Amino acid sequence: METGIKVGDLMTRNFIHVLPTTNLHECAKIMLKKRVGSLIISENNELRGILTEKDIIWAVIKKSKKDLREIFAKDLMKRKVVTVKPSADVVEVLQKVKKTKLRRFPVVENNKVIGMITTKDILRVDPGLYESISETMSIREETKKLAGIPSRVRRSEGTCEECGNLGRVFNDAGTWLCEKCYDKK
Repeated sequence: METGIKVGDLMTRNFIHVLPTTNLHECAKIMLKKRVGSLIISENNELRGILTEKDIIWAVIKKSKKDLREIFAKDLMKRKVVTVKPSADVVEVLQKVKKTKLRRFPVVENNKVIGMITTKDILRVDPGLYESISETMSIREETKKLAGIPSRVRRSEGTCEECGNLGRVFNDAGTWLCEKCYDKK
């Protein structure tokens, strides 16, 4: 399935990037100022890695004895980065999201970084793809919180096994219920 929407049409061309020698204190300041959750680490337009806010939080907790000015992007960046081409369809990006559980991908052409695409970029253009993205992404914190608690799984259309009404139904421990019957339990 293809949407006809290409990565090159949606990607952020003014992505935020830093050199591998940029210290984490500066990286954190840039992320806050630009309101981004990750930085592309590049040198001469060539991708070296990616640094996320989670990497910086990890450094603050695990390496708190060291000042963030003494730790550099190259020390924490992920070197094996999943990339996409600008000619790829957004469905390919969604497949990579599903496979890797990542939300952002550098866009590379001829070994040069030319942009960045995120799931937010895709949703901004086609909110209808939300269901595809939400199916592929799982929020780890919520999963941990809800461990052992039956989850409310939505199916777009179906018949309520309690009252027989046709419409949106939810799975409750193997039984498909409409919202009214689900909320009664």
